[in-house]
Amino acid sequence: MSEARKIAPAQGRLGVLTPGMGAVATTFYAGVFAARKGLTKPIGSLTQMGHIRLGKRTDDRQPLIKEFVPIASMDDIVFGGWDPINDDAYTAAKRAGVLKNEDLDPIKDELSAIKPMTAVFSNDWVKKLEVNHTKTGDNKYDLAEQLRADIRRFKEENKLDRVVIVWCASTEAYRELTDVHQTAAAFEQGLKDDNKHISPSQIYAWAAMMEGIAFANGAPNLSVDVPAILELALKNGVPIAGKDFKTGQTLIKTILAPGFKARLLGMNGWFSTNILGNRDGEVLDDPESFKSKEVSKLGVLDSILQPEQYPDLYGNLYHKVRINYYPPRGDNKEGWDNIDIFGWMGYPMQIKVDFLCRDSILAAPIVLDLALFMDFAQRAGQKGIQEWLSFYFKSPQVADALYPEHDIFIQQTKLKNTLRHWMGEELITHLGTEYYPE
Repeated sequence: MSEARKIAPAQGRLGVLTPGMGAVATTFYAGVFAARKGLTKPIGSLTQMGHIRLGKRTDDRQPLIKEFVPIASMDDIVFGGWDPINDDAYTAAKRAGVLKNEDLDPIKDELSAIKPMTAVFSNDWVKKLEVNHTKTGDNKYDLAEQLRADIRRFKEENKLDRVVIVWCASTEAYRELTDVHQTAAAFEQGLKDDNKHISPSQIYAWAAMMEGIAFANGAPNLSVDVPAILELALKNGVPIAGKDFKTGQTLIKTILAPGFKARLLGMNGWFSTNILGNRDGEVLDDPESFKSKEVSKLGVLDSILQPEQYPDLYGNLYHKVRINYYPPRGDNKEGWDNIDIFGWMGYPMQIKVDFLCRDSILAAPIVLDLALFMDFAQRAGQKGIQEWLSFYFKSPQVADALYPEHDIFIQQTKLKNTLRHWMGEELITHLGTEYYPE
């Protein structure tokens, strides 16, 4: 059994800032408000509804996670955010069309009170949005300093003890890393030089690191996973995590693929296509933004199936992902998967999945859990990459020498064992030999 870490208590109020106050963020806000009033349960949230086994199976110790680790209470959360469209959270939620009027009306006052701060935004990085609520400044350094002032003002006006940031905004265009991203010094100079390779999300990430604010990236674009931001996170003692919330089709892949591999069933192909009509779908209709999402989605199967280790089973796997913008669908994304597998003596089989999901409904509890766990990590003295939170991401951020672990069951074990380790409990290996005589 390890020694429990010294973890500062979750005293006072926790601010949760979301760059982006569209469908995902407003659904997150609404669910928390409704749960506080007893109008709903926080379904899908591991921090609120999940249990964790402690000790032997015969000990029957399975407390709720929120009763085992000192995470902040939902009642202590204060919401804020930035958005390039000047709608309060209630108006934005109505526009998004995720939730019904009967779910929004009882919490209208609370949502209406959340008004967006002006956003750092550029159509060079997100082409498909028409905006009316953005910052202006002499250069990107000036914009970053405005964000820092926003964070400090939000904390002071709401009398907050701590703040975390969870990126809920649109997917930015795909870009490769350049020299400006390699060191903190080069990045800061790039901000002052208005370097075209620095994206809005990276400006938010830099501002967060400079303010000592934990940052989780829910989109597939580069932000906290650039070397300059990681350097600042380690220097300033800030936890970071990413990237791209694991919802919808990729969630299904990380559930099914480990099962195929466990049974050593071969696979010839996995074709995935999606239709969705929300703001995310509109943004992803741009090829450069889609490229960011495609890179995030395509890495999942290679990591789980390990074709280099199992060439006879997965060496010729054809994996294709498509996303199509279809306005009538709204936030109710539909994902089709055709999976061609083969078994004993090479005989082929097919599996077809049609997942009529609700993207923001799946993402909202992830935002809640990340906000609470990132705050918990910072109070536990953690800094840099929080790989134990891979459970929530399509493209988990890991150390340079490591490959990401995509198997959702391994990710869950890693997350729960991290909690056990930090709290001084034995890790669960599922070996089970203690129950049987030698």
